Amino acid sequence: MHLGVSVTEISRPFDSVSVCLSKGLGAPVGSVLCGSRALVARARRWRKVLGGGMRQAGVLAAAGIHALARNVERLAEDHENARLLAEGLAGIDGLGVAPVQTNMVYVTVAPGRSAPLREHLAKRGMFVRGEGTIRLVTHLDVDRSDVARFVGAVKEFHAS
Repeated sequence: MHLGVSVTEISRPFDSVSVCLSKGLGAPVGSVLCGSRALVARARRWRKVLGGGMRQAGVLAAAGIHALARNVERLAEDHENARLLAEGLAGIDGLGVAPVQTNMVYVTVAPGRSAPLREHLAKRGMFVRGEGTIRLVTHLDVDRSDVARFVGAVKEFHAS
C-alpha cells in the first residue's frame, strides 16, 4: 500500500510469501503462507511434525478472511496516520524520529527520559514500552484524533 504497488507485483520474484493477518489487518492471530501447492503441502507436513496443529482453527480462519476482505485497502490510512505521527513528534526537541515507510514509527528518547515519559503517558491512558528507541505502531484502532492526542501529550511532557 505504501509503495503504491500491488501485492502481486511485489511478490512476483519470490517462491513464497508469508502475510501476517494481525497487526495492521486486525485479525486476532494468524498468518497465511502463499506459494506453490507442493510448498504449502511441505509446510503443512512440517507444521504437524513440529506440533503446530490447532483445533477449532475455523473461528480464527474466519477472522483472517474478514481481515483480508475488509482491511487491506485501509492500510493506507495507517500509513498516513504514521506519517502524521512522525511529523508531529519530529518537531519536539529531545526526540529523534526515524523516516517512516509503513505504519511503524521509531522514536528515540533522550537518555533517562523514557521512564518519565511512559509514566506521563500512562496517566493519560496511553501505554508505551521501551527504553531509548520506542516503536509506535498505527493500526485500525488508531485514528487521526488519537495521533493528535498522543502528539499533544508528548509535547506536554517535553514542555514541562
